[in-house]
Amino acid sequence: MLQKQIEIVRKIKEKAFELGFSEIGFAKTQFLETEVFYLKQFLENKFHGEMKYLENHFDKRLNPELLVEGSKSVMVVLLNYFPSPNVAFKSEYKISKYAYGKDYHLVMKEKLQTLFDFINTQITAISGRIFTDSAPVLEKAWAIKAGLGWLGKNGLLLTKNGSYFFIGEIISNLNLDEYFVQNPNVEMPSYCGTCRRCIEACPTQAIEKEHSVNATKCISYLTIESKSPINPAYKQKMENYIYGCDICQEVCPWNSKAKAHNTNEFNSTPEIQNLQDADWLQLNPIQFNELFKNSPIKRIKYGKLMMNIDFLH
Repeated sequence: MLQKQIEIVRKIKEKAFELGFSEIGFAKTQFLETEVFYLKQFLENKFHGEMKYLENHFDKRLNPELLVEGSKSVMVVLLNYFPSPNVAFKSEYKISKYAYGKDYHLVMKEKLQTLFDFINTQITAISGRIFTDSAPVLEKAWAIKAGLGWLGKNGLLLTKNGSYFFIGEIISNLNLDEYFVQNPNVEMPSYCGTCRRCIEACPTQAIEKEHSVNATKCISYLTIESKSPINPAYKQKMENYIYGCDICQEVCPWNSKAKAHNTNEFNSTPEIQNLQDADWLQLNPIQFNELFKNSPIKRIKYGKLMMNIDFLH
């Protein structure tokens, strides 16, 4: 049985890398006991702001067996989205790197579904669900459990190749118990050391203490999740971001090791790269829908994007 499980893991990893995933790891389904305190504290401090959905399904977030009945293991994949250094935009307005190309939800789900189908047809029959930032799953916690990285002081998953990765999971009834006994997960230690660059660089001081981000101050939250007008006190602190923010990642020493992705869907389009300041200011709903039809930016809708742009003036 052990040899069979080792072979299953080998074949899954091989296929995952073939599909373009950067990393893959496995963890045994378990109750995330250590995350209970941090999740409660985050919610009690109201750091989630208007993201009321984070208050829902508290138990499911901590116990994947409540999310996927009969689940035995969690497969975690990472997919690099760091752009080529040659990518240049003509406008002073900035959007987060993860939004340069096609919506990652679509790309990740397609790749995960292909992996899931491959396991079922070529390896062994399983039942389960695929996830990528789309359900009450503590993705960073599972990536850490699977040995793929550690929690950075900015609250993001960090690896020795940086933090520009999307995270996805397949939670299933695939039994790897004997494999886990022989290959126990050893969580990676933090390699942040005494570095505080992300904390010090955040212009709105959203990282109130190590590993604890007050989303209500975060530029990403302000430009994406919040439906309310942005606090005028932040006007000079937005660093020209109109969608998302990469500041805490850009200053991280580990991201100096980041390599450009090889996923074509994440490449930015010339139409977006060539937008100048005046083009953003004069953007109309028809242009918005055409330019961002497959982009994560479409999620915030035209009105919110223009509110963000207008705020900078």
